[in-house]
Amino acid sequence: MYDLVTLGEVLLRLAVPSPGRLESVRDLDVQIGGAEANVAAAAARLGARVAWVSALPLNAWGERGRRELEGHGVDCAHVVMVDGARIGLYFVEYGAPPRPIRVLYDRADSAFARLTPDMVNWEPVRKARLVHLTGITPALGDNGRRLIGRALEEAPTVSFDVNYRATLWSAAAARAFVEPILPALRHLFLGAAEARTIFELTGPPEAALEALARRAPNATISLLQGDEGSVVLTGGRFVRPRVRPRVQMVDPIGAGDAYVAGFLWAVLENRTIDEAVDVATAVAALKCATWGDIAMIRPPDVEDVLAGGSDVRR
Repeated sequence: MYDLVTLGEVLLRLAVPSPGRLESVRDLDVQIGGAEANVAAAAARLGARVAWVSALPLNAWGERGRRELEGHGVDCAHVVMVDGARIGLYFVEYGAPPRPIRVLYDRADSAFARLTPDMVNWEPVRKARLVHLTGITPALGDNGRRLIGRALEEAPTVSFDVNYRATLWSAAAARAFVEPILPALRHLFLGAAEARTIFELTGPPEAALEALARRAPNATISLLQGDEGSVVLTGGRFVRPRVRPRVQMVDPIGAGDAYVAGFLWAVLENRTIDEAVDVATAVAALKCATWGDIAMIRPPDVEDVLAGGSDVRR
């Protein structure tokens, strides 16, 4: 039915344009965002057949979230609309150095938090070529952990992004949940900071990847290193991007999701892992150069970056 199915919460993103502060701002930029939805939208924009499984409130905000994702090409037919619920919010304050970007969440008792496994149609998950999950969903509570557990039972092939959120659970709790599921994964994504914080892996990236490979023996493992790029361990060899795009940073939020989307799309297109790493790097770079959580890209944009194209298109 689908190349890719994702499961997770979407949030209303309310951003304070830099250099404003939340305590004094008068206007907020309104968009939607959420790790799994970001991956779904970017992969759909690249041409994959994608569905998103989630819950939204039965109100104008829920309709907007569903409509926007459908506009990117994501099938939202399996989204449960919950009457009397709310949509989760997150506020972004873009700091000018030395102030960092700060994120404030307000997502308690959202429509997605009420979603239980018996409310979900699991048929698309069973028939998907690939199912993508993240560590955000189990961090949201018992329902989230049950959803991930059921998805792991139903999905034929699973991709998982650790996506650790310190405001949702402790590093110890994240490790206790993630470690037992590692053998079931086909693709694993995490950042260098997550490798240190959750798995207590220090030293060079190759050593961290080898340690993770012993816990996730069936997975291709991608270690994201921010400005330093990424290192991927697959079939006993290390792969690094062969492209280093020049990026004018506009908005770094969602870059990791863009990387995942590019990587998984390339894999679904039967490209090599070397090519998948390059595509993922290009999509992440394109995301950083645009505003919002979702990578607003099409395949020609990616090919331009991979070809090292010039600055002007006529």
